[in-house]
Amino acid sequence: MTPEAQLVFAIIGGATVLFVSGKVRLDITALLVVLALMLSGVLTVKEAVSGFGDPIILILAGLFVVGEALIQTGVAYRVGDWLADLGGASEARLLALLMLATAGLGSAMSSTGVVAIFIPIVLRIASATGRSPSRLLMPVSYGALISGMLTLIATPPNLVVNDVLHDSGAETFSLFSFAPVGLGVLVAAIAYMLLVGRRILGEQTPSSHDEQTGTGISMRELGERYGVLDAIHALLVEEGSPLIDRSPAEAEISDEWHAYVLARERKERFLTAIVPVTRDTRFKAGDLLLVKVAASELPRFAEENRLREVSLTGSVGKRARESFGVAEVLIPPESKYIGESVHDIELRTRFGLTALGLRRRGKNVEEEPMSEPFKSGDTILVAGGWKQIKVLESDPRNLVLLTVPKEIKQAVPMSSHAPVAFFILAAMVVFLVLEPIPMLATILIAALALVATGCLTMERAYESMSWSTLVLVAGLLPLALALDKTGGMELVASGLVSSIGGLGPYGILTVVFFVTAGLGMFVSNTATAVLVAPLAIRLAAELGVEPQALAVMVVMGASASFVTPVSSPVVALVVSPGNYRFTDFVKVGAPLVFITWIVSLAITPLLFPM
Repeated sequence: MTPEAQLVFAIIGGATVLFVSGKVRLDITALLVVLALMLSGVLTVKEAVSGFGDPIILILAGLFVVGEALIQTGVAYRVGDWLADLGGASEARLLALLMLATAGLGSAMSSTGVVAIFIPIVLRIASATGRSPSRLLMPVSYGALISGMLTLIATPPNLVVNDVLHDSGAETFSLFSFAPVGLGVLVAAIAYMLLVGRRILGEQTPSSHDEQTGTGISMRELGERYGVLDAIHALLVEEGSPLIDRSPAEAEISDEWHAYVLARERKERFLTAIVPVTRDTRFKAGDLLLVKVAASELPRFAEENRLREVSLTGSVGKRARESFGVAEVLIPPESKYIGESVHDIELRTRFGLTALGLRRRGKNVEEEPMSEPFKSGDTILVAGGWKQIKVLESDPRNLVLLTVPKEIKQAVPMSSHAPVAFFILAAMVVFLVLEPIPMLATILIAALALVATGCLTMERAYESMSWSTLVLVAGLLPLALALDKTGGMELVASGLVSSIGGLGPYGILTVVFFVTAGLGMFVSNTATAVLVAPLAIRLAAELGVEPQALAVMVVMGASASFVTPVSSPVVALVVSPGNYRFTDFVKVGAPLVFITWIVSLAITPLLFPM
C-alpha cells in the first residue's frame, strides 16, 4: 500500500470516527475531509473541491425546492387530510394508508418533511379515535424511510450511487429502475407492521405531552399542561395609566414584572377586534390586554400600571377565542433553532407569536425557560392570532405545529396554487421517466417554474435548502477520487474479492447490503452511500459482473435505517410524540431490516442479473 493510500484511509477513518461520535457536525466533517485531501497533496485544489461542481449538488438543490413547493401550496397537507377521512375508524386501514402515503410523498419530496407533515395528522387521528399515537407514528416514519427505495430522486444517497455509476462508465438508473424492489419492501413492511409490528409495540402509554392532542384538546388544557393557565389575565388600561402611548418595550414590563402582553382588544368605530401585540403597538386608554404574568406579581403589576382585571369567562373570553389562541410547537432534529433560546429566535418579530412555556421530555422547564437553549424534541407553547399560528405550518423543517386546540378549525387552507404545483410535479415525473432532456435540466426547469408561477417565493426557495446536506455530499464526493488516484480503491476491491468472491452472487449482495445498513446505523446514510458505493462498483469490476445489482443493494441498505432512532432524522422526529424508547425501534426495526434484505435479495437479481 502506498503512503498516499494509507493517508486516504486515515482520513476516511478519522471522518468515520467524527461521524459516529456526533460531536462534530456532518458538514463540518466533510469540509475537514476536503481540507485534509487538499493540504496533504493527495488531491489538487481543483480536485478537492470538485464535489461542489458536481451536477448532483444542483439536482439535490432543485429537489429541495420542489418539496418545499408541495408544502407551501398545501398539496402535501391536502393528501394527509384526505387520508385521515379515508382511513376512518379502522386502525389497520389507517396504518396501511399512512405508510403508502408517506412512501409515495417521500418519493418526490424530503422524507423528513413528509414525517413532519404527518405527525400532527396522526396525532389528530389518534385523538379522534381514542388510539395511542405510538401505534401509527413508527409506521409513518418507516414508510418515509422506504420512500428512499422507490425512486431515484427520493433521497440523496440514491443520487450519490447513480453518480458513482455514471463516473464508472456503467449504465445509470432511470427514475423507477429499482422501484419494483422498493414496492416489494413496502408491501412486505406493511404486512409486517399489520401482523407483527403492532403486536410488538402493544399499547404504548402516551406521554403527558401526548395524552390529549389534536382537535380533542382545549386551550385551557394546553395551558394546564404547561403550567401557565393561571398566568393569563385580561387587564383593562384605565385613564392615567403609565402604559398609554408607550410600546411594550418602552414600558419595560417584561424586564420589571416578567409580564408579556400577548394581544389587545381595541374598540374602533364599527369593530371590536383582538389582535396580537407587536413591538410597534402603542397602548391607549380603554385597551383590553391579554397578559401573561405570574399570579404573585399581578396585584403589584396592575396597581402600578393602572390596570383593572376583567374576567375571561364571559364575552371577553369568547371574543378572544375567535381570533386568538395557543398552540404547541415541536423542535425537529434538523431545526436551525437548536441551540438557540426563545429570546434568540425572536418569535414575536418573525411570526407575531409569544412563547408561554417550554417542555423537555414530558416535563416543564421551570427555571428561565425563555433563555434555555432548544434541544431536539423540545416543545413550546406559543400564543398569537390564529392566522399567525397557521403560518407555522409552512416551515415544518424548523418548527412543527404539533398540537392545535379545538378552538381553531383544523383544515389546512387550500392554496390557489396547489393545482399548478401538482401539474408541474407531474410534468417533472413524466420528463424524468421519458428522459427527453438530462435529469438536471428537468429538475431545474421544474424548480424555476414553481417559483415563476408563485408556488413559492425565491426567498423561501433558498430557505428550503438543506445546506448541510449539500455540503456533506460535495465534501465527501472527492474521497472516491482520492481512493482511485492512490490505488486504495483497487486494493480494497481486491481484498473483498479474495474474501467474499467465493460466496456467489447472493452472498456478495448480502455482504454489500449489511455493510451499508450496518454503517448506516451510526453514520448518515448519505455519508454511508458516498463511502460504500464506490467500493461496491469497484468490487463488481473486479468480479467481472455488472454493477447495477450491487448498487441497488447499497440503495436499499442506505434507506434501511429502522433500528435506531439516531440513525436518521426521519425516525428521530417521532420519538417524542410517540413516547418511544430506544428498545422499541430495536424490537420492531431489526426484523424489518432482515425483511428488506430478503425482499431485495429475491427481486434485485431478477431486474439486474449479475
